[in-house]
Amino acid sequence: MERLWKMASAETAAEHERILREIESTDTNCIGPTLRSVYDGQEHGLFMDKLEGRIRNHDREIEKMCNHHFQGFVDSITELLKVRGEAQKLKCQVTETNQKLQNDGKELLTSMDELRQCRLQQRNIATTIDKLTHCLPVLEMYSKLQEQMRAKRYYPALRTLEQLEGSCLPQAGSYRFCAIMAENIPRLRTHIRDVSMSDLKDFLESIRKHSDKIGETAMKQAQVQIARDNAVTSQQQSVSGRRIQKEVCSGTEVDRNGSNPFSEKDSGILDVEDEEENEIPGAQDLVDFSPVYRCLHIYTVLGARDTFENYYRKQRRKQARLVLQPHSSMHETLEGYRHYFNQIVGFFVVEDHILHTTQGLVNRAYVEELWELALSKTIAALRTHSSYCTDPDLILDLKNLIVLFADTLQGYGFPVNQLFDMLLEMRDQYGEILLKKWNQSFRQILDQDNYSPIPVASPEEYQRIAGQFPFQDPELDKMPFPKKLPFSEFVSKVYSQLKEFIYACLKYSEDLHLSSTEIDDMIRKSTNLLLTRTLSHCLQYAIKKKNVGLAELVQIIINTTHLEQSCHYLEEFISNITNVPPDTINATKLYGTSTFKDARHAAEEEIYTNLNQKIDQFLQLADYDWMAAQGGGQASDYLSDLIAFLCSTFAVFTHLPGKVAQTACMSACKHLSTSLLQLLLEADVRQVSMGALQQFNVDVKECEMMPCPGRSNETKTLKLIINELLDLFTQWDWSTYLADYGRPTCKYLRVNPHTALALIEKMKDTSRKNNMFAQFRKNERDKQKLIDTVVKQLRNLIATNQA
Repeated sequence: MERLWKMASAETAAEHERILREIESTDTNCIGPTLRSVYDGQEHGLFMDKLEGRIRNHDREIEKMCNHHFQGFVDSITELLKVRGEAQKLKCQVTETNQKLQNDGKELLTSMDELRQCRLQQRNIATTIDKLTHCLPVLEMYSKLQEQMRAKRYYPALRTLEQLEGSCLPQAGSYRFCAIMAENIPRLRTHIRDVSMSDLKDFLESIRKHSDKIGETAMKQAQVQIARDNAVTSQQQSVSGRRIQKEVCSGTEVDRNGSNPFSEKDSGILDVEDEEENEIPGAQDLVDFSPVYRCLHIYTVLGARDTFENYYRKQRRKQARLVLQPHSSMHETLEGYRHYFNQIVGFFVVEDHILHTTQGLVNRAYVEELWELALSKTIAALRTHSSYCTDPDLILDLKNLIVLFADTLQGYGFPVNQLFDMLLEMRDQYGEILLKKWNQSFRQILDQDNYSPIPVASPEEYQRIAGQFPFQDPELDKMPFPKKLPFSEFVSKVYSQLKEFIYACLKYSEDLHLSSTEIDDMIRKSTNLLLTRTLSHCLQYAIKKKNVGLAELVQIIINTTHLEQSCHYLEEFISNITNVPPDTINATKLYGTSTFKDARHAAEEEIYTNLNQKIDQFLQLADYDWMAAQGGGQASDYLSDLIAFLCSTFAVFTHLPGKVAQTACMSACKHLSTSLLQLLLEADVRQVSMGALQQFNVDVKECEMMPCPGRSNETKTLKLIINELLDLFTQWDWSTYLADYGRPTCKYLRVNPHTALALIEKMKDTSRKNNMFAQFRKNERDKQKLIDTVVKQLRNLIATNQA
């Protein structure tokens, strides 16, 4: 027990020792746990005793140490006391020095404060300069923008606006004026866009107004170029040109009076004689294109190029439709057509200029689409309005204007083949109008002609007529002056008109890009129409019109004969002006020969008809006494007059070809024979006496004695029909007639039984009614029986022939 107590005491003492060491060596902040362990134990008093003992030990050590260092401490106190006095002095000196320093530092502080203020101002100035360095470009740029806006330089203004917005304003900072500028930028853009659009509208209106002038100048330029090209090619065609000029000089009287067919009338085409000396302005000289360029650039910068392109194309399409709408009275004058063409040319010259000076505003497809529209509408308008035209000169001028119009646009790269195709269509219309005009000319010539041979009093007059008409007669050349040409004036005039017509056709075919063969074929076909339709109808009109005498008809036959002989000269004339040999394969031949032959035949038929009508008029004067008992010894008066008329008429026929004169005489004799027979067998003549037949026979014999040109045995036989009939009755040779009827050697071969029966019936009635007592006379009874027997036999003969 005691041992345990000793062991416990030893452990407690060791624990207390450890705690004391910790208290000595540990920071006071960490002593709390240690002390807590003491208070938690049972040996609190023991620990306090041990702590008191440890404190005493430390006090003894401190006292020992103090005793050991006391002298040093005393010495230190002594030195400290000495130092206090010195410190007091030092304090006074420092106070004094401080007072002096404070007094002297007041000025320095003032200077330093001023220096601080200066440095502050300097820093503010530097900051201001830096800020202004960033703001001045903005203000200068904005000032430049305002100046450009006032000067209406909107595209540079828009570029300035972009630079201001993109670089200057962000660098300047967030100032109020910058915010104001930023707010104004959208409004300025809108203003520039609206102003540029207004300028574009003014430009569109300007080119609409100036299209006529632009087209006129473009067509002038094209005509000047064509004139230069023709001047170059004319040297190559000098030989053929001399030949053509020779033909012209030998042309009509109208030509020599100053109206050379190759010296065109005022065609209405632009006169270019003075244009070569003066430079003709182009489209860019007449119209300021800067608005459209500026507007295009502005809308490109604004990102609305597509909007601008669509608007421009839409407006130009509307203008195109207005330009292509012709005036209702355009066909009345050439000026109407010229104005129409000038506007179209002006429109497409502007579009071509825009196409080549802008990138993508209009493209080739768009321009070609507009041209196709214009081409179709133009051709339709020309077809409609040209159909109203009846003046060949206007048609010719229109053709020249269309050619210039086509050549002008072709120079700008537009296809114009359809225009030339339309001109070929108009060629038919031009030909019809020429035919109508020449129809009037031919009729006027035929109406004014005197149908008499042309008297020539001097060699000069003869050469003048020979120059108008290719007439060659060596025998006539040998005759002295004065002399007469066989034909009348209408021959030379008609021939001259034929040449004029050929020249008119040639004028139309020029500049149509046709070959010489095509031109030659066109001229020949048109000339054939003139010959076969117009001239033929006019000749028929002259032949068939009322009150045409036989002399006029004879002269027409002579005239058409000479015109027929001149047809090969017309062939040569056409070949000379077209440079196509007449013997070219498939070359169209002129129908002049057949035309003049038909006219001559018609005149011949008209002569025959007129002669027959005259014969009928004389026969109407016949006054036979059909009941005469005895015939006269001389011809009737009316027949003597008829024979005198026919003799004078046949004398006129000496100028006609022998066949024509012979045919006319034969026709007249045949008609006279037939008419006399009809006169004898007329239903109104119911009784015919033998005396009347004897007088009738005397008249017929007188007709046989009439002189007739080219008379032959065949001509004489035409009267044998009535002669045989009269011989049969006057000789009363019925037995021979009835016995030999039907035989080739019959004496009365040409006497028809029906005719004989009709005439003997008239004589039968006469025998019965001549004397009411004829039945009491034996001779009369025998004669009556004989007539009845002949009548019965003739009826049997007719019945037999019919069976």
